[in-house]
Amino acid sequence: MSDYSRQQAAERADVSVDQLTQILELGMLGERADDRFTSGDIRKIGLVRDLTAAGLPLDALAAELKTGHIALDFLDNPAFDMFSALTNQTFEELSASKGIPINLLLVIREAIGSALPSPTDRVGENELAVVPLIEGQLASGYSPAAIERGLRTMGDSLQRVTTADANDFRRFVIEAAAKQPGATGADIGAAGARGTQLIAAASDRALVAIYHAQQAHNWTAGIIEGWERDLARAGLYSAMERPPAVCFLDITGYTRLTAERGDEAAAELAHDLARLVQRTSVQYGGRAVKWLGDGVMFYFRDPGSGVMAALDMAAGVTAAGLPPAHVGLHAGPVVMQGGDYYGQTVNIASRIAGYARPGEVVVSQVVVNSAEASHLAFTDLGETELKGVAGTVHLYAARRA
Repeated sequence: MSDYSRQQAAERADVSVDQLTQILELGMLGERADDRFTSGDIRKIGLVRDLTAAGLPLDALAAELKTGHIALDFLDNPAFDMFSALTNQTFEELSASKGIPINLLLVIREAIGSALPSPTDRVGENELAVVPLIEGQLASGYSPAAIERGLRTMGDSLQRVTTADANDFRRFVIEAAAKQPGATGADIGAAGARGTQLIAAASDRALVAIYHAQQAHNWTAGIIEGWERDLARAGLYSAMERPPAVCFLDITGYTRLTAERGDEAAAELAHDLARLVQRTSVQYGGRAVKWLGDGVMFYFRDPGSGVMAALDMAAGVTAAGLPPAHVGLHAGPVVMQGGDYYGQTVNIASRIAGYARPGEVVVSQVVVNSAEASHLAFTDLGETELKGVAGTVHLYAARRA
């Protein structure tokens, strides 16, 4: 449906009828032949709502629209359907009709970066599209806690993607159009609409394709681990016990260095570092789990490969002109939740990195025992007390043989 009454338009845009009337009286939706509203109108009303909620004066916005310096007409383009409207159904009504715990439904809005709604708030169209996933997971036996963690992880990860995408779109499309001589708000809006038309659908497909490829990678790893256990139980396969390894790479002074070089140089430095550690970790069968201020945390299924990756990364960081890295690895059981890893193995690996000297890769006895020694050599550092770790940990400095 693309033809709405004033009452319906106000409800879908989450404004009062009085607020909509004020927007109309200020001429912010242009000349109107009747009192009917399109989906594009509702997107415009919603954007005006967000602008005024951010503190921009409604009268000033209306005056600037009349000058043509800014425009809302680009929202008539269906490509901007990411600016979704509200449905007529509240979260509590949806919970009752679907039999889904309301807390799971409320967390959808948090996952998309908004404040936690109340049960009586109406569900957005984008939010409603998430519900079948929750239904399928519940029917498959997922616990509500696991579903909530998954939604939050998905939201956090996609927030990084969309933030980077929005910044680049603004830089290369919107700001480039605004710099053209005599550019008007309509011109800038048209440039945005053209760019969105060219990119939006392709971005959706690319996002799903990358997601599926990541799924295949992780599911394959799970299949391998499960079948290894099955073959070992059947006495058909015997593998050396190699617990997974956690690696921390810390670059002391990295934050200070990026601040000293300025925003553009800092962004380029961060990009180069991210590319270096990502490529190296993947090359050795690992992955970067998260960034931690001046460092990165990695997970490696095989400790020996983790040591090889750590040595390459430490050398690469120095070659890139960054301060020397302190690297620590420990192997053992870990607990995974929300795409992150927890447990004593993680804590000890972090402490070992803090103990390592600049440019040094230090590992625990467990890593040495689990690593293939043909390409590696280890210098015994002895039993060492680490801050926050009970007892001592036997440490070694790693190097290529």
